[in-house]
Amino acid sequence: MSDAPLVRELLQRLLQAAETILERFGPIRSAEDFLASPAGREKLDAICMQLIAIGEGLKNLDKVTGGSMLPRYPGVDWRRAKGLRDVISHGYFDVDPEQIFLICRTHVPAMRNLLSRMLQEAP
Repeated sequence: MSDAPLVRELLQRLLQAAETILERFGPIRSAEDFLASPAGREKLDAICMQLIAIGEGLKNLDKVTGGSMLPRYPGVDWRRAKGLRDVISHGYFDVDPEQIFLICRTHVPAMRNLLSRMLQEAP
């Protein structure tokens, strides 16, 4: 049995992290924008930190729900989202700005929408 208030708190934090990524990603038009200036590199670093937080938060959500919640929402590849945390954390100097750009452009908006729905449907 899961702890409903903790599930809601985790979902709120995950949703906030996704929204923060999208806010920071707003002015980025290409992967090169991440490397073209100190401000771009700061955005890449800040976005990566939020992606790490999302991966860790998803792992915690899985623990709290006994792995039962995420499979009910198949619109996101949750396994890869959790794994991205490890990729960034353990291979930080090898982070590919092109991949981060693609993730922010295509996957984070879908995740944000799904997390919002999950939060609305949470007990």
